[in-house]
Amino acid sequence: MTWRETCPMKEKFGLIAELERGERTMSELCRVLNVSRKTGYKWWARYREQGVAGLEERSRAPHHRVDRVSAEVVQALLELRAQHPDWGPCTLLSWLAMRRPQLARPAPSTVALLLARHGLVKPRRAHRRSVPYGAPFVTASAPNELWSADFKGQFRMGDGHYCYPLTMSDAYSRYLLCCRGLFRPTFAQVRPWFERAFREFGLPGAIRSDNGAPFASSALGGLSRLSLWWLKLGIIPERIEAGHPEQNARHERMHGTLKRACPLKANMQQQQRELTRFRHDYNEERPHRALGGQTPQMHYVRSCRSYPQRLAELSYPAGFEQRRVLPSGCISWRGRKWYVAGILAGETIGLYAIDNGVWRIHAGMLAIGLLDVRTSRIKPINTVVEIPTLH
Repeated sequence: MTWRETCPMKEKFGLIAELERGERTMSELCRVLNVSRKTGYKWWARYREQGVAGLEERSRAPHHRVDRVSAEVVQALLELRAQHPDWGPCTLLSWLAMRRPQLARPAPSTVALLLARHGLVKPRRAHRRSVPYGAPFVTASAPNELWSADFKGQFRMGDGHYCYPLTMSDAYSRYLLCCRGLFRPTFAQVRPWFERAFREFGLPGAIRSDNGAPFASSALGGLSRLSLWWLKLGIIPERIEAGHPEQNARHERMHGTLKRACPLKANMQQQQRELTRFRHDYNEERPHRALGGQTPQMHYVRSCRSYPQRLAELSYPAGFEQRRVLPSGCISWRGRKWYVAGILAGETIGLYAIDNGVWRIHAGMLAIGLLDVRTSRIKPINTVVEIPTLH
């Protein structure tokens, strides 16, 4: 057997024809066609008013769109997007809420459609994301409790030289403290910009970085000249685990914005102008969803710890044995020489007894190794940062 073909127009014509003959009631016809009586009476009323044309299918689009965006808002959004091509719908709307609150703001999804309609959205490749790693770091609860520092990779400028953008940010407020292009990622080039940040913003409680130079080295405890300087300033050097940039996720997220917002330039002078512009926009113009649609500048305050005029020596409380590190990087302990680290030459380290014949080696507030007299070995402490309780 073959299936009987039908369509809405045939069903409507059949209902009208049966009604005009008067052989069946509206209720009977609607039961046969499996439609409601309301629909049947609607078809009948349209036929009587407009004839066959009244039975044609009509558009179901609403007569009045509540999500229609005014021309003024569209123009403001497009102009803002042209100035900041890396800003998404939520960031654009947050900026309008702060700077032009009198405008009626559409939903983020409507802004996304608007940007796509004007060809302002580039599709991104989908990336598989792993489960976030449970980092052992304490979340910053106030400005200057934790800063983050890193280099945004390196890239070749138009003149053939490489640029290494040094970045520092406050973890709590996301305030970008420094964004400076350097020719080399060395201690000599990095220290002046950290010193400048310390003088301008005060000292943080800790600075989190990766394990690359000049933040860390292969010395005991991963100490470098830079992190040793931080220790003398009373700053804890935190280091993320190798291969886990998500432990410094806020700073890495800022780097993604920096990469999209700063085009390559011909030389360092032009490149620095772009980096300076980005820092201004990031701190004072760009709203952040994590900050409730406000800017980092609205949440950041200067540290109450000022940069000292004189650098303090590493010191230890009662209960610690102290030894001066020789120029060879060794200390004299229990009748023999122990190599600690050449980078600590001339510094005073502390030793704290934790077991029979086992001493914990400290460089200031940072524990960097375990000295075991029984095995005649020094074992590095692999924990990123260990802050002992000093009595």
